Amino acid sequence: MHWRYRLRKQQLLDECEIPPEVFRGGLERLAAFARPFAACLVRQEQRDHARTYLAGLVSDLKHKTAESIAYRHDRDRHGLQHFVGSSTWDHRPLLRELAGQVGREIGTPEGVIVFDPSGFAKKGKASAGVQRQWLGRLGKVDNGQVGVFMAYASYLEHALVDVRLYLPKAWAKDRARRKQCGIPKAVRYRTRHELALEMLAETGPLLPHGWVTGDDEMGRSSRFRAELRRLNERYLLAVPSNTTIRDLEGEASEWSGRGPHPKRAFEQVRAWSGSLPPRAWRRIEVGDGERGPQFVELVATRVVARTDRGRIGPEELLVVIRSHEEGGATKHDYYLSSAPAGTLPGVLARVAKAEHRVERGLQRGKSEAGLAESQVRTWSGWHHHQALSLIATWFLVQEARRGGKGDPGIDGAAGASRAGVAAAGGVRV
Repeated sequence: MHWRYRLRKQQLLDECEIPPEVFRGGLERLAAFARPFAACLVRQEQRDHARTYLAGLVSDLKHKTAESIAYRHDRDRHGLQHFVGSSTWDHRPLLRELAGQVGREIGTPEGVIVFDPSGFAKKGKASAGVQRQWLGRLGKVDNGQVGVFMAYASYLEHALVDVRLYLPKAWAKDRARRKQCGIPKAVRYRTRHELALEMLAETGPLLPHGWVTGDDEMGRSSRFRAELRRLNERYLLAVPSNTTIRDLEGEASEWSGRGPHPKRAFEQVRAWSGSLPPRAWRRIEVGDGERGPQFVELVATRVVARTDRGRIGPEELLVVIRSHEEGGATKHDYYLSSAPAGTLPGVLARVAKAEHRVERGLQRGKSEAGLAESQVRTWSGWHHHQALSLIATWFLVQEARRGGKGDPGIDGAAGASRAGVAAAGGVRV
């Protein structure tokens, strides 16, 4: 390590609020951690580059690009940029190793697999998959790329385990841009839901789980929910507030004595929940916060919903969770589930909470492991960078769990942002 980085490391340790013993041996742990991932690569040069890149991603660098990482380690930037951007190594074995580790170390039978499309704002039009499109994490239509992430959550921790780049239809049909960005011929247009199902088939068996969940972009598709039912996957998926349902348990109009018995009319879920009396809601504790126990209110009923084609779907469980935020605002989250009617409200609230935990996982990856700092334009380069960033984020998770200090995450797990990592010549606190 260069002397100036040793000096800066000591300065940071002197200012650290966490005992320095937490960080000692960080470089050695990182080397041991990287070994099984590096072993997935064919050439020694690739293994060396992978270790260097991982060290840079978990370091205190402000901008975690190939160029800045190379400068930190006194390496040739062209070699590292080639390794990430255009070298022909397969990232999938590394992600299988990652999922296997996550499943073994934090897996539980009632674990939750979470799917979340996340947008990355980008300038220009040359990078693979970039166009004006809905970027859910930013909450608007903008120029950028969309990655469909697969994550895993249990009562022990949560981690990102897999990812696919969404390729819009315009890109899938554009031979010139495909060639320029090195998009393989075998890659065809896939919806974000189809990408999620591909990951579930490939990675799901490595993750013990009892539930599948996701945000309302995932849950709005009745076809996606139907496919999960076909796979015998129990789901709790968020849906938009204008989702149209018929309550199968609520009172319908009085029967006139002639013809079929009347059925309750279809209505939007926000209207249905807004008409409920106060006694319909059940108060549930969902964890500890800075100011004491946290509570939500939940109601559930059996419904049928309109499908994507306007038909009437099968019976599902509608779950509405409302929470009171600072400032007095009330937030409602709506879900459709394949769970049986007798599922305990506390279980439903726990699974719904897992979907929000992954939002923090994405924030952790973007803020601490360079997840959003890819500067490559190629198809393989994007997946290379994302795979290594997910792996780096998993290392941060393990360091946070080992340290056992810092800001508590969901369910009391330590936050990597405060636990710190001693790696690559710097300590992040």
